[in-house]
Amino acid sequence: MKRKVRRFCLFFVFSMLPFLLYSIESISENSEKKERTVSVNGVDIVIVYIPAGEFLMGSQETEEGRRTDEGPQHRVVINKDFWMGKYEVTRGQWIAVMGEDEAWFEGGNNYPVEWLSWNESQDFIKKLNEKTGLKFRLPTEAEWEHACRAGTTTPFHYGESISSDQANFNGNYPYGGAKKGVYLETTCPVGSFQLNAWGLYDMHGNVWEWCEDVYKADIYNHPELYTKNSIGNPVYSGEGLYRVIRGGGWLGNSNQLRSASRASYSYAQNYVGFRLVLDD
Repeated sequence: MKRKVRRFCLFFVFSMLPFLLYSIESISENSEKKERTVSVNGVDIVIVYIPAGEFLMGSQETEEGRRTDEGPQHRVVINKDFWMGKYEVTRGQWIAVMGEDEAWFEGGNNYPVEWLSWNESQDFIKKLNEKTGLKFRLPTEAEWEHACRAGTTTPFHYGESISSDQANFNGNYPYGGAKKGVYLETTCPVGSFQLNAWGLYDMHGNVWEWCEDVYKADIYNHPELYTKNSIGNPVYSGEGLYRVIRGGGWLGNSNQLRSASRASYSYAQNYVGFRLVLDD
């Protein structure tokens, strides 16, 4: 009888091993730092807590480098807190979730993925959710800017200026009187620069990041067109071929790195990646 019980137990453990790999050992939480870690095939995805709140979205008319699609500046309410990727999604995380590498990714496993379309980011998220049983997604544009600013009102969470000592971009074109710096001409490992007040790295530079929203240049003039996402935060889901990207990238100047800067694409580029959000 004992032998049968032992055999049954061993069968149960081994049959449940894939589930255990993704679930029981997948989440740990540090309440002091407000961080959580989700592990997939031994690769960690670290997410940090982003509080709900209000902020001024867009840029002031006097902000250097401002584009018309960044205004008018307006108050936005983030109704529900959420968790956001501490880093941009990396090559190592892609391999762990998708089970394959992509030849066009630059650098090692700690470099951000690039050359990815919006639809490919959705493929990754779908597989990640299947493996973990969680609800990852892309950030909305409003959530992204709220998280990037982390309570600041200046062009960057660093302040009024930025150089390539603070972010990965074309250092020949700094902002706000900062000195010229190096131009790497490629991506760099995630977390290479100082994080913001809410614990997020690379919200300025390295790779542009896909958002959930459809791009509409004058959306700030039409607040009535916003709807609510799955947790009640504003998102624009109207018709259009282009999706919003945020944050600027290695192949660009400092103006594109501003917290309010907006751009859009409908296809993959070698300076576009993404960052995850997890609903609580």
